Amino acid sequence: MVSPFTLNGKKAPSLITWMWGAGLITIWVLFSPSSLLIFALGMLPSLVAFFIDRTDHKYAVYCVSGLNFCGTLPFLLKLTADHSLSAAMEIMGDVFTIAIIFAAAGFGWMLFLSIPPVITAFLTVITETRVKSLKTIQQRIVHEWGGSVIEENGSNKGMHTDVEDPTEANEGTPAVPE
Repeated sequence: MVSPFTLNGKKAPSLITWMWGAGLITIWVLFSPSSLLIFALGMLPSLVAFFIDRTDHKYAVYCVSGLNFCGTLPFLLKLTADHSLSAAMEIMGDVFTIAIIFAAAGFGWMLFLSIPPVITAFLTVITETRVKSLKTIQQRIVHEWGGSVIEENGSNKGMHTDVEDPTEANEGTPAVPE
C-alpha cells in the first residue's frame, strides 16, 4: 500500500478533512455571511502568524490567534442586533475596530517574543541556585567522610576542597552527629 503524503515528517491532511472544512465554510457563508466577513478579516493576523511561524509546534500561531480572537469577538457580538452584510461592513469599516483587532494580535506577538527570555532567565537562576546548594552538600560530605570519597577519575571538577578540616577546629574530635 502506498504511504500517505507527508509534509515535514507529518501526515498531510486527508481529502476528507479538506471536504469537511469546505463544507463548514459553505454552510457558514449560506447562513451567516456577515459574521464570516468579520471573522475572516479580523483573523488575518493569525493567518500571517501561521505562514511566518516555521516551527513544528506553531507556538506563535497559538499566542497570536488566541488574542486575535479575543479582539475580534466583541465585534462579532455586535452583529446580534443587526445581522446583515451592511452592518458587518460598517463595523469593519471603522478604523477603531481594525485598530483594536490588530492591537490584540500585536499583544499576542509581544507575548510570544517576550515570555521565552523571561522563562529562560528564571530557569537559569533556579539552576544556579540548585548547583550552589549541591556544592554545599558536596563539601559537607567531604568534610564528614574525608577526601577519600572523591574519585580520582576527574569527576570532582569544580569541587571546592580547600575549606579547612572540621576535625582541626574541634581539637581532634571528629565532626560526627550525636
